[in-house]
Formats: sequence, C-alpha cells, structure tokens
Amino acid sequence: MSSTFFRTKKVEQSIRDTEEPEHALKKSLSALDLTVFGVGVVIGTGIFVLTGTVAKNNAGPATALAFVVAGVVCALAALCYAEFASTVPVAGSAYTFSYASLGELPAWIIGWDLVLEFALGTAVVAVGWSGYIRSLLDNAGWQMPAALGGRDGADGFGFDILAAALVLALTGILVLGMKLSARITSIVVAIKVAVVLVVIIAGAFLIKGANYDPFIPASKPVEAGGGLHSPLIQLMFGWAPSNFGVMGIFTAASVVFFAFIGFDIVATAAEETRNPQRDMPRGILGSLAICTVLYVAVSIVVTGMQHYSELSVDAPLADAFKATGHPFFSGVISFGAAVGLTTVCMILLLGQTRVFFAMSRDGLLPRFFSRVHPKFKTPYRPTILLGVVIAIVACFTSLSELAELVNIGTLFAFVIVAISVIILRNTRPDLPRAFRTPLVPVLPIVSVCASLWLMFNLPAETWVRFAVWMAIGFVVYFLYGRTHSGLARAEAQPHKE
Repeated sequence: MSSTFFRTKKVEQSIRDTEEPEHALKKSLSALDLTVFGVGVVIGTGIFVLTGTVAKNNAGPATALAFVVAGVVCALAALCYAEFASTVPVAGSAYTFSYASLGELPAWIIGWDLVLEFALGTAVVAVGWSGYIRSLLDNAGWQMPAALGGRDGADGFGFDILAAALVLALTGILVLGMKLSARITSIVVAIKVAVVLVVIIAGAFLIKGANYDPFIPASKPVEAGGGLHSPLIQLMFGWAPSNFGVMGIFTAASVVFFAFIGFDIVATAAEETRNPQRDMPRGILGSLAICTVLYVAVSIVVTGMQHYSELSVDAPLADAFKATGHPFFSGVISFGAAVGLTTVCMILLLGQTRVFFAMSRDGLLPRFFSRVHPKFKTPYRPTILLGVVIAIVACFTSLSELAELVNIGTLFAFVIVAISVIILRNTRPDLPRAFRTPLVPVLPIVSVCASLWLMFNLPAETWVRFAVWMAIGFVVYFLYGRTHSGLARAEAQPHKE
C-alpha cells in the first residue's frame, strides 16, 4: 500500500491533461500580467503598517536591512518556483510540482495546505479591506450600523457585509475570465503603486538625518517565555531571539517576511500563460524585485521621518506624517491600503481556485469541479463554491488569531518546492528546462533551511492549528482521494494503458 502513497504523475501526463477541451484553461496572460499579479498580491497593508511596527520593536532604522534579508529568503524560493513553473506549466503551483516529484500523498498534503493558506488569506484580507472602507466612510461622516460591520464591533449578532460583498464581486470577475481579472488588477495595482511612490517621494523631503542615529541600535535580549504563545524554537531549545543589534535584524526579517507572502501565487497561473517557459520566471522574479525595492524605500523613509522609538504601532506611516504636520497623507495611505487590498483578495482567491481545480482534475477531489466554463474557459464551479464559502467565513468570523496559519502554510510550500527541484533534477534530468535554478542542490537546501528557521519562529499554537488541519486532510485523502485519483483508476484498469 505504501507504494501507492508515493506514486508520481509524469510531467508529460500533467501537460496532456491541460489539453483536454473540457478541462483546459484559456492561455491569455503575458509576463507583464504575471508581474502585475505578483505586485498586486504582495503589496498590501504590510507596507503601510509592518515597516514602522518592526522598526520600533525589533530593528530601528536597520529595518531596511531586514527587508533585504527577507527578500533574499524569498528570492531563494522564487528561483525554485521559477524552474518548476516554466518546466511544468500546469495549474496548481506547489501541489503540481510535488505530484511530479515526491508522490501522491505529499502532493495531497501540500495541496490541502494551499487550500487552507489561500482560503483563509482571502477571508482575512477581505475583513481588513472592510475595516479600511468603514474608516473612510467614517471620515466622510457616514457610519454603518454596528451589526453590519462584523462580529467584533457588534452587540450580539453581527456580520461583515462589506467583506462578503467584496469576495462575491471578485468571484464574479474571476468567473468571467482571466484577462478581465488581469486588466482590473493592472488598473488597481497602478493606483496602489502610485500611492506608495507618492508616500516615498513626499516622505523623502521630511527626512531628518539625526533619526538614523544609531542606524543599528544596541542589542536588547528578550526574556524566553513559555506556553503556546511562545515561538516553537523557545519551547524546543529555550532560545529567545534578541531585538535590535545585528541579531535584531534577523528577528525583524522573520516578521517582515510575511509582507512578501503571495508572490508564489504567480505560479498557480502557469497554465493560463501564453509562453510560460519565458514569462513565468520573469513574472515571479520581477514582481519580487519590485516589491523588495518598494519595501526598503518605505522603511528608509518612515525611520527618517520620525525616530524609531517614537513610531506608533497601529498606523506608523500615517502617524509619522501627522507628527510632521502633514495629515493629508494619512488619508492617502488609508485610500492606498483599501485599494491595494482589493487586488490582494482577488489574487488569493485566484490561487485558491486553481489549486482546487488541479486537485479535482487529478481525481483527488470530485472531478465535478474540474470542468471549465464553455464560454469563459475558467474553472467556474470551484470558483463559485469557494467564493461563497469564503464570503460566509469572512462575514461571520473574527480571523485575527488564525492569520498566522497563512504564514506557516506559505513557508511549508516553500520547503516542498525546494525539495522537489532537487528530486526532479535527479529523476528527470531529460526534461527541457527553460529556466534552471542555479547551484542545485546547494541553493534549494539553503532555501529549505531559511524557511524552516522562519517556521520555528512562529508561535507553537500556530503549529497546533496547522497539525489539526493536516490531520483532517489525511482523513479526507484516505476516505476519498487515494481510491479516486486518476493514477488509482489507471492502476485498477492496466489493460487500458
């Protein structure tokens, strides 16, 4: 039986499956579209909030270096994603890659992980978007009823109607076609990047050199804690990270890393790219480079405008402008964050539906969901199903404590993809590779170690929740996926090979 758990799906078979008319997605995306998707999902509230928060608590002005470190960790994973996405241009991202290298059970595990990561991420972002919209409405003098603003602010029964409406609207856009989604994303990303650039340029004129002294503040040890709220590495080894100093930069990097989450979603669109061998590496690496530059620039500006010790935690960039006598830019930042979260939500939903579609096409989930729309050539059934479910979750659930599950899911995917690159290089050296990850196996091994390090810095309770979700996934696989997969059906009827 154990051999069935690690049966692999040949790359050639995965590509042939994409050519079946009723299961084929429309190829309409270019390298620019992919880059826009990457920038659209990565740049969210993190650029406006996380930069100042980390500067105050962890690294001071050296937060810029923390973003560089986090960008390097992501770049290691991005190089692995680029090789796989260009070699196996099939929807599903890390799920599809692991099916071709590690086997069916590992593929199911990573697919189940991605379902959680993207679905929960979409719901969390939708709730965050709703909060910004309500704030803008309050500034305009119009307040929504408490019962319609989410459970947190309601007395008794309450639901977040704005979050649900956003998810349902984006679901409709994704059903209508990828090109339409790409056009809308391009417009919104242009607005979002313009807001970020305005903030950087305006803030540059308010920088005071004295605020950079010291650039790397003196180290402050952090007392080791206990309980599930502590990082796993503390519970395992009794080691606690330090704030500030050189080690504080790495502590900050483990926090700001999560501002980069999302570039891997570009890989889920490989099957809908016109020239994936050329465009996937450009889209993945290009979007990551753009976001890193913008993050570093914002962190330099905010720590130059106001001394890191005086930055606020809730809205550091907006409050820094207020402290320097420019409250107008506070509204600009809120507008940019609200606009930006629209694309983050849509692209997370896009990634979720493509992974679900790929797993359905392979038979690990009901094949009912692998049919594409006869006109729009989009996976409309899983898109509608997941859109409705996520809208309900966003509408009725307070998700702040669950947001870290998105982080551990992403890092787990990074580990799997890096390992898969090494395995496929050894098992299928004959495959044509338009892009090759350099320094294999050294670079993928370094990527695995870097991702595991960041995972161990997550709270232990996040690991517990992640383990529970994985346990549910094992049950679903053994009850359904193992016997219904395409490979299982092929083994049951060998005479049809």
